[in-house]
Amino acid sequence: MSAYHKQFGGEYSSIFQDPSVVEAYQHRPAYPPRVFEILAGLMARAARPRIVMDAGCGTGFVARRLAPYTDQVDAVDISAAMIETGRSLPGGDDSRLRWIHGPIESVPLQPPYALIVAAASLHWMDWGIVLPRFAACLAPAGCLAMVEDTALPEPWHVAVGPIISRYSMNKDYQPYSMLTVAEELETRGLFRRQGVEETEAVSFRQTVAEWVEALHARNGFSRDRMDPRAAAECDRLLAETLLRYCPDGVVEQQIGGRVLWGSPMSRTSG
Repeated sequence: MSAYHKQFGGEYSSIFQDPSVVEAYQHRPAYPPRVFEILAGLMARAARPRIVMDAGCGTGFVARRLAPYTDQVDAVDISAAMIETGRSLPGGDDSRLRWIHGPIESVPLQPPYALIVAAASLHWMDWGIVLPRFAACLAPAGCLAMVEDTALPEPWHVAVGPIISRYSMNKDYQPYSMLTVAEELETRGLFRRQGVEETEAVSFRQTVAEWVEALHARNGFSRDRMDPRAAAECDRLLAETLLRYCPDGVVEQQIGGRVLWGSPMSRTSG
């Protein structure tokens, strides 16, 4: 895996600024409560004030729920639409939240930070710039935490897999996780892992229509870029498949969380 692998290039990362993706983002699964307890514990290791940066915050899935544990959260995203939506969501007007619009590689920041969080976002960034920048922005004993959700296998996963592969516009996709991202960063001398914790899975329920819409908040499925007929056909096939497993029209998933943390480094290994 490479930060510059084609699947993470601008052609694909820019989809998170598409209006349809921003609109669909609300249907993505929420992180389990335990994730925020872990992050609060990591933050507590650094000296006060407890100021956190949420890098690539999107609509604030982390920032809005982490704010009560902090003195301030700087929620940074390149998408103005994501930030505008985040402000309007529950917790988005918390006085401890400071929404910042701009690319994480160059946007003005106000360090030091007790904790920097990258929730399913670090792979979209320019590693050679952001990891040294994170290292310079952290307070003593502060760390970088990578966060992602982990869905337990469900009966329909095998059935929907070929449909997703067929209609995804990201034909350069290769499987990855924050674990493999961290391994690549360590290989490059940009990160030193200190720990990882996975939470117990919690139930997340949504309608079939909401599950399908959540897919359109993922890379490769922007409605603004898909052929409308292909998007409609994809949605129909997914819904028909899911209804065979969820005849009441409700999809119940078991969603866990993974938090991996360590020290960003200021140099590469060459």
